Amino acid sequence: MGRFFCWVCIKQASVGVVEKWGRFTGLLLPGFHCLVPCLGQSLAGVLSTRVKYLDTRCETKTKDNVFVQLLCSVQYQIIQQSANDAFYKLQNPKEQIQAYVFDVVRACVPKMSLDELFEQKADVAKAVMDELEKVMNAYGFKIEQTLIVDIIPDESVRKAMNEINAAERLRVASEYKGDAEKILRVKRAEAEAEAKYLAGIGVARQRQAITDGLRDSVLSFANGVQGSSAKDVMDMIMLTQYFDTMKDVGASSKNTTVFLPHGPGHIHDVAEQVRNGLLQAHVSHSNAA
Repeated sequence: MGRFFCWVCIKQASVGVVEKWGRFTGLLLPGFHCLVPCLGQSLAGVLSTRVKYLDTRCETKTKDNVFVQLLCSVQYQIIQQSANDAFYKLQNPKEQIQAYVFDVVRACVPKMSLDELFEQKADVAKAVMDELEKVMNAYGFKIEQTLIVDIIPDESVRKAMNEINAAERLRVASEYKGDAEKILRVKRAEAEAEAKYLAGIGVARQRQAITDGLRDSVLSFANGVQGSSAKDVMDMIMLTQYFDTMKDVGASSKNTTVFLPHGPGHIHDVAEQVRNGLLQAHVSHSNAA
């Protein structure tokens, strides 16, 4: 009885193509089937319905005359109900898919610049998928997904792009550094001005305190010593300050050698010079007013 029947087993995710006397008669789904060879039945072939992928590398030119290579990955599978079309109509589906990928990529990419290509690679992938779906459905194939996996410009172009990027980042860094130095200088100048302002206030207060102290000393001495005048008091104060100054000059190790006329007669000259300077300043102030 085995001479009249032929048992075939179709595996999962596959479909068998049955012919009778060389003519397509039907499809065999996964499972165990019986064919009658004496009646002309035969298994012409078995097709897999699993999702397959095809990587295609296509070289083309962009709008700004840069040659690039695009790596396009196409995921496709056989439509089970149309497996006979996939079996009989296309002898080499991979070459057919590659041809359409080349055609669409070389039609879309020359309309874009290199930067636009990187930004709009999803649009190129969609255009490839739309074209493949429209064509390959008639041959029993379903296009699951189309991806532009990589865009590879020429090595010299990539090097130039990296240099442009590096130069741009250096320019931005220089701008930030310049702004930081400007802010630092402004803050330093503001701090210096504030310090000088406060130092001026301190010097003014110091001089005011000295003036007030001298005035109080003159008044107190004149009231306490009968017959003394303000001039006598000022001479004594000048003498005291003169000796204090000489003491400070001699006590400091960092001072250079200073030669001053020294003697009882010179004290009177120093007092006269200071007094004349104060009187001239007072007269100048009165004339200006």
